[in-house]
Amino acid sequence: MKRLWLIFAQACTVLLAAGFVLLTLKPQWFERAAPAPATGAGELSLAARRAAPAVVAIDVEQQRGEQGAGMGSGVIVDGQGLVLTNHHVVQGARRIEVELQDGRRAEATRVGSDPETDLALLRIRLPGLPVARWGDSKDLRVGDPVLAIGNPFGVGQTVTAGIVSALQRRQLGINVFENFIQTDAAINPGNSGGALVDREGRLVGIPSAIYSRSGGSLGVGFAIPAELAREVLLALQRDGRVIRGWIGVQTRTLTPELVEALKLGSSEGVLVSGVVAGAPAAQAGVKAGDVLQAVAGQAVRSPEQLLERVAALAPDKPARLSLLRGSKALDVQVQVGVRPRADQPDQPDVED
Repeated sequence: MKRLWLIFAQACTVLLAAGFVLLTLKPQWFERAAPAPATGAGELSLAARRAAPAVVAIDVEQQRGEQGAGMGSGVIVDGQGLVLTNHHVVQGARRIEVELQDGRRAEATRVGSDPETDLALLRIRLPGLPVARWGDSKDLRVGDPVLAIGNPFGVGQTVTAGIVSALQRRQLGINVFENFIQTDAAINPGNSGGALVDREGRLVGIPSAIYSRSGGSLGVGFAIPAELAREVLLALQRDGRVIRGWIGVQTRTLTPELVEALKLGSSEGVLVSGVVAGAPAAQAGVKAGDVLQAVAGQAVRSPEQLLERVAALAPDKPARLSLLRGSKALDVQVQVGVRPRADQPDQPDVED
């Protein structure tokens, strides 16, 4: 027994001595590897490699009489050559040319555009096109990492990284229908119409605008959410335009001062400040001074919410409006019209 114990003690001594020597000469062998960050450079690099081939540069030649040419970006969203971009990138263009990351070029034709969301759909004819993978913009959270991919200043495809700075940015005065993703990923002139992608390389937004005093990025950029972009894309693919409901009213936010001055019985809803002559609302008997509280059974709390509620209505179908006229509650039936296009001349100046 004593012999076995002596052998064991000698073995332990040798092992400890060997460990001490190795720790002295090769300390790196004993260091624990630091855990990889949740979103490391490798992960973002993979996202860029996945998404970049489907992002294109767009060269625009303007109509005669208009100055120069413009540059922007786009995203291939369909293997048959559908390219999603911003309306303002291709507005007034006489000729549109698309360049892929692999160097191939093709002339693009218009499928349709929607100036009120600043989206446009093009088509190119090339084989073997890379296609962007759609993400779900509803899953985004403030602080999530994102990449902006586009063609800033025409220098060539560029990838910038940042985070989601804010969600559901509205009332910016950029588009009629706004629900922007705000990001600090650098977005510069030429990025418009490109891709905002998540850490998996999935398309979650279309960069559309920046806040800038100098014309360059100040870390405040805005992208149209993929959810809205996909809805508009389907409508453009089907009809060449987005057909929205319209009733022909102008409205104001219902403030406590207005409630008191007009002696209204409720502070819920929006104030009708004007009604377009001959419009569906006028034909239904809606008057300036009415408070519009609900559309088709859905409550209305702001002019922006009313705009969305009315736009979602099916044209040429009836809808019920719930009104307050003084202290009297009224329900009227309106035959919904088609919202005039914002880029058409001589259209009524209306909100809803």
